[in-house]
Amino acid sequence: MALFSSSKRQLVFRMSIYLCGFFLLWEWLRPLETLTDTGSLSAFVLYTGFCFIISVLNMKWWLSVPLKLGGLLFVLDGLFISETMFSKGWFYLLYLHLQYNFEMISSQNWTEITPLFRSLLFLILLWLMSYLMYYWFVISKRIFLFVLLTFIYLTVLDTFTAYEANTPIVRAFIVSLIALGVSNFYKELGREAVTFTGLKRVSAWVLPLAAVIAFSSLVGFAAPKLDPQWPDPVPYLTSTSPDAGFGEEGTGGVQKVGYGEDDSRLGGSFFQDDSLVFQAQVEEKHYWRIETKDIYTGKGWERSTEPEYNLTSDGSIDFDTFESTVETESLQGIVTFQSNAFFSKLVYPYGIKQVEGEEGVNYLVDDQFGSIAVEAPEEQGIVDQYQISYDKPSYSIDLLSEAGDEDPQAIKDDYLQLPEDLPDRVGNLAGQIVSEEETRYDQVKAVEQYFNRNGFVYQTEDVAVPGRNQDYVDQFLFETKAGYCDNYSTSMTVMLRTLGIPARWVKGFTGGELASASDDSIEGLNNYKVTNSNAHSWVEVYFPEVGWVPFEPTQGFSNPVDFYRDVNQEEDSPDTDEAAEQEEQERPGNQQEVGADEDESAAEGDANVQFTDGWNWTVAVVAAVLVGAAVIIYLTRYHWMSAWVRRKFHHQQTPQVYQEAYLFLLKLLTHKGMGRQEGQTLREYAFQVDKRFESQDMVRLTHQYERMLYRNETDSAQWGNITELWENLIKRALS
Repeated sequence: MALFSSSKRQLVFRMSIYLCGFFLLWEWLRPLETLTDTGSLSAFVLYTGFCFIISVLNMKWWLSVPLKLGGLLFVLDGLFISETMFSKGWFYLLYLHLQYNFEMISSQNWTEITPLFRSLLFLILLWLMSYLMYYWFVISKRIFLFVLLTFIYLTVLDTFTAYEANTPIVRAFIVSLIALGVSNFYKELGREAVTFTGLKRVSAWVLPLAAVIAFSSLVGFAAPKLDPQWPDPVPYLTSTSPDAGFGEEGTGGVQKVGYGEDDSRLGGSFFQDDSLVFQAQVEEKHYWRIETKDIYTGKGWERSTEPEYNLTSDGSIDFDTFESTVETESLQGIVTFQSNAFFSKLVYPYGIKQVEGEEGVNYLVDDQFGSIAVEAPEEQGIVDQYQISYDKPSYSIDLLSEAGDEDPQAIKDDYLQLPEDLPDRVGNLAGQIVSEEETRYDQVKAVEQYFNRNGFVYQTEDVAVPGRNQDYVDQFLFETKAGYCDNYSTSMTVMLRTLGIPARWVKGFTGGELASASDDSIEGLNNYKVTNSNAHSWVEVYFPEVGWVPFEPTQGFSNPVDFYRDVNQEEDSPDTDEAAEQEEQERPGNQQEVGADEDESAAEGDANVQFTDGWNWTVAVVAAVLVGAAVIIYLTRYHWMSAWVRRKFHHQQTPQVYQEAYLFLLKLLTHKGMGRQEGQTLREYAFQVDKRFESQDMVRLTHQYERMLYRNETDSAQWGNITELWENLIKRALS
């Protein structure tokens, strides 16, 4: 008797081939989590698997269609809808979403489509792909075409995006071999009319196939591999591609984060790229400066003139960034670039004094824009490693506060420039911010801190690009209030210039991440790894008799230099305090009168001692109680603060209260060790929290928060559900 009947054998092979197709399609979905803001990817993968199972079971259409549609609605309900599924409110909310999104589509306003509707379209696409895969793999048996497309897809993403496809390519290779082997095996069975008469006959066909796949995979993994024979095409394509034009509505493409030369058109989203650029061995973490720019065009930054590089024969450099009145500390370090960085300019810390490197390398310095280029005999503009000596500055707040406003004419000519068509409301806003400040330092700090207190959001996705008739700063300050370092630094620079305060835009890298010491590490120095994701921009402000001082307006970043206050030693002199106490005791009114009755005096003295001792004990007990109460209140502060916010949440149904409650939740999660990472969007963070709590509450609550914050949408009917989601998250965080 045959081990498998013909029908069972056909089902087994069909399921095997189709399962391989599912795993290959999964490789298409994996990059979405890295390159887009697609959240809850596991839900989409599970729905895809559900559709595959229904297809492989070959159900009738009148049964498969309702099942797939039900699964689609179940996913949408779990991700976005807080109402009870299939209730009246549930259908009404779904109807509102469909109506709103169809209006956006008809008006071609694609950016306003809601996440629910985008997810609906994506789920429908997965539905169609499951049927298409079934047709390709099972019916037509055209497996090789999809295998080829998968490898092209992965290699393109690996080359032109931040997605690392090394492991995915290996997985796809193994799955492809299995799919092709099983497909050809099945064809041979049909052609030769081979039947399975026992387990040995099955092994005779299956084991060689498994052995070939395993052997091929191991050989491919262990075999020596050549280094890349062609240069990376991304820098070439980036440098030769023409600038994209601006649309009427200001549409921008997604960029790859990193240092770039062209800043004439700022804006648009970007995705993170953690590719290593250089490593720095320094004593303390600090920003790495590259250059400044002085002309704001309304769309971005340009230089007023071409750089004029001068050769420094001994590597000594002095950009005169700050005056001799600034306190400094002499330090040294080593910078090592990656071989594939192709960096044409050196990075350096504030106070750079000396650069030393390889023999035969000349260093060219541009004093106006503060950039250092290299000239080498073999590879123009490329240097691997160099040593630096620098004077790290520390700025006195008192000295900055005492600085006047008498700026040199050359400084005012170069660093007060503004475009003629800059909207007046930019300058009006800057005037309102500093209306109560007197010194230049206080005015600069007021503008720097303005962004942290007025609803601005740091994000790298869905960042607007100004249209043809829009100003970059005006759009950020009054319309979007969402962006990254370029938005914040440019806005602060422009607002300061409207106040008559010289300021300039600076580019470079943040300090990077502390890494483990390497074999060539120098004792006493820390090793920091700086990647493309550390590319950054900030602001420098001019102070007379001090020089250029850096400031950091971007949310989530701290100022790269030290500020301190001078201490008046005379006010805290102990000799002065002792003299004042002695003078107080010697005053005539403080002299004690001596009584005639010594016993009475002694008795009164004993009573005074007893009274004093009793009073001291009372004070000690009260103080202990107060300290204990303070400790208890501090340790339980999040519990009673939660109760207070919950009370406001129940009694005041306003967007302000909702925002306050949401921000308190973020603060509580940070306190519990689940803080939001630098550069992480709210959606990514919500997905991370839900993964920790094994729920969907944070994603739903964040969706409502984004609607309220960005679209000013409030729905009182949803308030009860919002409150319940918030309370559930608070309870989980406090437990």
